[in-house]
Amino acid sequence: MIIFSASKILKFSTKSQRLYTSSTPNFIDLLQLSIESQSLKYTKQLHSQIIHLGLDQDSIIATNLISSYIACQNPVDSQLVFDTFKHKSLYLWNILINGYAKNKFFGQSIKLFNQMCRSEVTPDEFTISGIVKILGELRDIVSGKIVHGKCVRNGVVLDTVVANSFMSLYSKCGVFQDSLKVFDEMPQRNISSFNVVISGYTGEKERVLDDKLWDFVKDMQIEGWKFDAFTVSTLLSLCGEVKKYWHYGKELHCYIVKTGLESDFVVCSDVHLGCCLIDMYSKSFKVELARRVFDRLKHKNVFAWTAMINGYVLNGNFDEALVLFKDMQVEGVEPNKVSLISILPACCSFDRLKGGKQIHAFSTRRGLNHEVSFCNALIDMYSKSGSVRCARRVFEFHCVTKDAISWSSMISAYSLHGNGRGAIILYEEVIQNGIKPDMITVVGVLSACARSGLVDEGIRIYDSAVNDYDLEPTLEMCACIVDMLGKAGQFDRALDFIKSMPVKPGPSIWGALVNASAIHGNSEVQNLAYRFLIQMEPENPSNYVSLSNLYASSQRWDVVARVRTMMKDKGLKKFPGCSWISINTETHSFYVADKSHPCSVVIYEMLDQLILAMKRDDSCIGFEDTVKVYE
Repeated sequence: MIIFSASKILKFSTKSQRLYTSSTPNFIDLLQLSIESQSLKYTKQLHSQIIHLGLDQDSIIATNLISSYIACQNPVDSQLVFDTFKHKSLYLWNILINGYAKNKFFGQSIKLFNQMCRSEVTPDEFTISGIVKILGELRDIVSGKIVHGKCVRNGVVLDTVVANSFMSLYSKCGVFQDSLKVFDEMPQRNISSFNVVISGYTGEKERVLDDKLWDFVKDMQIEGWKFDAFTVSTLLSLCGEVKKYWHYGKELHCYIVKTGLESDFVVCSDVHLGCCLIDMYSKSFKVELARRVFDRLKHKNVFAWTAMINGYVLNGNFDEALVLFKDMQVEGVEPNKVSLISILPACCSFDRLKGGKQIHAFSTRRGLNHEVSFCNALIDMYSKSGSVRCARRVFEFHCVTKDAISWSSMISAYSLHGNGRGAIILYEEVIQNGIKPDMITVVGVLSACARSGLVDEGIRIYDSAVNDYDLEPTLEMCACIVDMLGKAGQFDRALDFIKSMPVKPGPSIWGALVNASAIHGNSEVQNLAYRFLIQMEPENPSNYVSLSNLYASSQRWDVVARVRTMMKDKGLKKFPGCSWISINTETHSFYVADKSHPCSVVIYEMLDQLILAMKRDDSCIGFEDTVKVYE
């Protein structure tokens, strides 16, 4: 192809028309350049010259002109070119139908397809596969079956590409069994056929199909089909989501190395498989293996760095995530919106608030601070870091376009800080703005009511959500009501609510009642709740320890002995509690009765001084002495 410089394009309108009349290919090359540059201005200038010279009925020029308008995201002008062309070929119809689809004008694509069917031009396999993909995007199963029936009568469905399109349509529309039926009836298959079925299996909500998927994969290998990068990446995503299949992920990793697919993410710039492996190992809590994959990548792009940062965050290794985020910028890789959203959870604590503010400032300089998903992550980070004022500022001034998550995040921020009134006011704003509250929003405001003791308001909101907005009561919503009534000391009302709940009480329900009864010292209700917890979670050692402590406080040592014996017979051990604090970017962890810290002697001396200070009447003197010990 002839390459034209930018200066030549800028001057082409002033040149002699002989440049364009000398030969048609000059226009074709210029149109190709307009397609590559996606310049609507130059496309229109070329279009005017083509009309002026009477070349608008040239099929090659018309085809490139339509493609140029489509590349400029202006399918309306493509339609004008198409309408003025007298002899419309099948190729011309296909270009415009798919052009509308590329620009998300699915309705226009379907309308044009219907016009084509009424014309003298017969749709081919390319046309059918394109229109079926559009119906899949629209989830239009009825129209899809009509097209499928016509294709069966005409024999078009025998084409492999068309059959793959119908399989994808049925999977997207939730009728996966019809997709399998098409697969079984295919006379010829390619690797894409198997990939569509695998994608359909992984997209199904019923996890009972997972075992059938692996049987399908084994049969695929027995038939001699080799996985491609798409097959492996799809299967790796399932291995990450379902923990019991992570060993299959290891086998897929071996397959990648053995078959040479590893070269896609070790030698080439394409690191898609590498990112999939990092994600799979991270979600399987094998972050050290994910890091090993990351270190082997020779060409790390922003997606690889983001995948590894997100892996550390998922596994709670916040310090490592922050270090990697800094290394990423040192290496000259510019973080994108997803990178910033991934790193923000690592700053959700008071001691890391400064780092969160720096990320916020970085996003402002890059113009990303108004992205709704990033604003939602900022609200969550600020609220969990103790700065609800900053969270509100982001909500009010930065979050220009608020979605349901924005409102829920801000309501949850008020709930976390015990501002029940603020959460209720914001919830009422949601209603006034015509937004139907979802389960997360309702749980957030109910939790705020429970923390603030706003019983009547909480009951009113719960009843309104169930009766006025047809929300199905969930365990989370019911647990908030039980927690709210229990903290208010209304145990009889809480027990009546549990009996009348439309959902079966779970551990969260009885756990809420345990906490509330402990606050009010109601050992009878606490004992009842613990017994239900032990029945539901027989392998949770914390329930046995807490019940044992409850009986010990009442000096019922015989029952304490029985509970301890039950734990011993079941082989249950409670792991010691752990707390940590970050000082100067270094995290210090402490277990119960832990003396492994190098400063443990000084720490325990300080604790002794604090205990004495709290027992003395003159606590100020004790505190001054404590400060001296600390210094």
